Amino acid sequence: MIKALVFTLILFTCKAFGAFDYTVSNTNFTLAQGSIFPNQERDYLYNYNRLRLRGDYTQENYFFTLIGDGVNYLGHEYVNSASFKYVKLQKSDTPFKTMSSFNDYYEGSVYAKLYRLYGGYEDDHHRIVLGVQNITMGVGRIWTPTNLFNPRNIYALEPDETFGVAALSYTNHISTTGDLTFVISQKADYRFKYAARYKAFLDFSDLGINLIHSDETTMAGYEVEANLADTGIEVRSEGAYLQHTLKTGLNEKEEEAFFQGIIGADYGFENGITLIAELLYSSESFSYEEILLNYDSEIIPNLVYSKFYTAMSLAYSFNLFLDASFVYIESFNDSNSRFVTPTLTYTFNDYNTFSLGAMIQQGPKESEFGMFSDTYYFRYALSF
Repeated sequence: MIKALVFTLILFTCKAFGAFDYTVSNTNFTLAQGSIFPNQERDYLYNYNRLRLRGDYTQENYFFTLIGDGVNYLGHEYVNSASFKYVKLQKSDTPFKTMSSFNDYYEGSVYAKLYRLYGGYEDDHHRIVLGVQNITMGVGRIWTPTNLFNPRNIYALEPDETFGVAALSYTNHISTTGDLTFVISQKADYRFKYAARYKAFLDFSDLGINLIHSDETTMAGYEVEANLADTGIEVRSEGAYLQHTLKTGLNEKEEEAFFQGIIGADYGFENGITLIAELLYSSESFSYEEILLNYDSEIIPNLVYSKFYTAMSLAYSFNLFLDASFVYIESFNDSNSRFVTPTLTYTFNDYNTFSLGAMIQQGPKESEFGMFSDTYYFRYALSF
């Protein structure tokens, strides 16, 4: 159904003459990475490259966007590892394939991916979007427990690179300070997921109510953000009550109900430092085996190893060309552990950027982060 609607939308959009813009970008990582499985003393050196083509078409109130990727992994040992087999299992929760099959060759593996494909209409009162798109919910900078569509993964190499959702979304700007949004998406098993969101500015803060329902999940959540008096500090909170059917064995399932929420604050100093602090609480925690068993669950980002986390993010611009960032996450469990990601980025010009970074995981071997190896990388990004 959605494929036919998207195809019809493409034909309709292209009939009229409008403005078309395109960009080409290439992101290349050279990585030294350990196994993604716990307590395996195995390191891999490989190269990851993504060529991205993006086209944007606009005609008065109509718009259309297509983003496609060509992805290549180069490194014989890595593409023949169990870690890469897990990478191959990752796919979008859509009723049609958004990725080609992996084409393996001796030194590597290559595939193509449809990252986004959507079109729609927007005016002063309405916005409607149909296709493979990004559905945003929540106000968290590190974690977004209310977002069961496109949650960012702070532990990933590129946290904002998420699979698209095959959906129809409609937003009504019911007032100058309030929006009402409805979403219907179709999953890989052809079943549907529904969402509703109301967000408005109420005197001193933005307040949102989020509802999501599917055959396996029901979520009721809130989000609130406001400026703290005249201090310049932005405070926020987000929470979700979830009921979900989890796999407990190969052919066994069990319904789980729990609450998960965050509180956080942002502040930008005059010297160019931006500080973000965030706390995550979950009334339930899950074992590594439970998380792995439910790797394809629509609430996989909410299945956390610990009940309590703290996070701090720092960003600083030395000058127009050199930037640094630092993220620190502490997991509080029987054995505390931490995840640290320092990054240094040099912007050569409008088209070329270079980054050095690391994803450092520390703690006892039985702890959440201590059981995994560190990752170090060099990134080169080209866009024109």
